Amino acid sequence: MLNMDFSKYITIHSDTQAWQSSPMPGVDRKPLARAGIESGHATSIVRYAPESRFNTHSHPKGEEIFVLSGVFSDEHGDYPAGTYIRNPAGTSHAPFSDDGCVLFVKLCQFADGDTQSVRINTNTTPWRPGQGGLQVMPLHQFEGEGCALVKWPAGERFQPHRHFGGEEIFVLSGTFMDEHGQYPTGTWIRSPHLSQHHPYVEEETVIWVKTGHLMP
Repeated sequence: MLNMDFSKYITIHSDTQAWQSSPMPGVDRKPLARAGIESGHATSIVRYAPESRFNTHSHPKGEEIFVLSGVFSDEHGDYPAGTYIRNPAGTSHAPFSDDGCVLFVKLCQFADGDTQSVRINTNTTPWRPGQGGLQVMPLHQFEGEGCALVKWPAGERFQPHRHFGGEEIFVLSGTFMDEHGQYPTGTWIRSPHLSQHHPYVEEETVIWVKTGHLMP
């Protein structure tokens, strides 16, 4: 199993990872975390070549997507870069991309009872004030789990804090930093339950962040 020990700190710069073929022609992926085939639990970067299609399939334990580039589509609509999608357990679709796209995808990671379908175009959704100079765009909340975009203005420093239930970050633009390192665009970071750090940025940076879902 790949990176499935949630007690371990993980950071992967996805731009340095090699693409791997999927079972569908024209669809490649960069696995970031993956459990056994039976569980289906996976976090990956997925690339659709132009005019590629995936067979109709269901989501037994949910599918979560953030469109990083291009336009992702299915029979329900077209989703440009910046779209956040949640397909809960029991849903199905036949995805494709006419011009190609790249996605950040999490499979089979919905909490029991989380049945909300979500489609958010973050390009047109207003930001809300956060702590200090941060701006926040909430994407989803269920029980103790939360998902949002966070925009950091240049030079912003956040107070040292601890992650109850863990924290997962994907850097969408700029460079995220803390006392442990620097994380450029395309970096995936998973910090375990009760980990702590002192984050900051030097340039404007936007991150996708999820908290509270990595309980031991």
